[in-house]
Amino acid sequence: MGTVVVLPFLGMVMAECAQVGLIIVSKKVMSQGMSSLVFVFFSNSLAALLLLPSSLLVHRSERPPTTISTLCGFLSLGLLGYLAQVFGYAGIYYSSASLSSALLNLVPGFTFILAVAFGMERLDWRSYSSLAKSLGTIVSIAGAFVATLYKGRPLLTRLSPANSSAQQLFSQESNFMLGGLFLAADCVMASAYIIVQAKIVKKYPAELIIVFFYCFFVAILSGVTCLFLERDASAWSLQPKLRLLAVLYSGVFGSAFQVGVTTWCLHQTGPVFVSMFKPLGIVISVVAGVIFLGDSFYLGSLVGATVIVVGFYFVLWGKARDIEDVAMGSSESSGENTPLLK
Repeated sequence: MGTVVVLPFLGMVMAECAQVGLIIVSKKVMSQGMSSLVFVFFSNSLAALLLLPSSLLVHRSERPPTTISTLCGFLSLGLLGYLAQVFGYAGIYYSSASLSSALLNLVPGFTFILAVAFGMERLDWRSYSSLAKSLGTIVSIAGAFVATLYKGRPLLTRLSPANSSAQQLFSQESNFMLGGLFLAADCVMASAYIIVQAKIVKKYPAELIIVFFYCFFVAILSGVTCLFLERDASAWSLQPKLRLLAVLYSGVFGSAFQVGVTTWCLHQTGPVFVSMFKPLGIVISVVAGVIFLGDSFYLGSLVGATVIVVGFYFVLWGKARDIEDVAMGSSESSGENTPLLK
């Protein structure tokens, strides 16, 4: 029993560390001049190459037929994922690692809004779960506004030479807000991706193949965009070596490893357990950002992140309550009287 609990726990901690590591290395190489579009192209190309043999191996016996309709669904996933990554890396570049990790917790709230809009989620004001998810979404969005629009005084900072002119300070604050807007757009695209993915998985229950096609189409879309926007051949260079290491890390750990470990933990424990580790990324990113990037951690980021996490757990509780109600209904309909653990 101990192993059943410990292994998913360690797996989710490693997955969150991998996610924060991706934020750190991507911000580092982009701050040194690497194009975010080129980074997206190389990392997703590598991830697709890694996922192709593993997906065919895992789903060799039960592989659903791939139709034109299915390929169009994969393409839509790739488009949403491409936009999410472009917005996300732009937000990372203009803001900080801590803000990036904090705003990722907006995804459940935005997913709830889109699910209601597309009729996948029923909003019942008499239900505690619906009220919790609605309130949690509002609280999370309010926390995002606080984290983006209010910096406050620095709580953690690394000593480094800096110009304290008013013009530079204004520029930094403007970039911080711009980064927050890009990250919010990233969350909306990621939420739309989850909605579309949920529909595709019902028709095509082969998760690794779906992830492969997702990375494949993101690589194609980013490659085509780069051909038009990155005319300079030096933009495609993987020198200095930090660029190559960042691409390798992104493809291996940022995509293949993180997706694989999270999927395994999801099957072992369920979505509630997996979701509970999301706020851990904020703590890891704050420490890593201060140590490796020289980022400052501001009071506004602390207050905003705290509010976002509170809203996140409201949404999480509401979703857990829905799952519990469905399980209770199934138990009653099958004539079972086993009480649910609460």
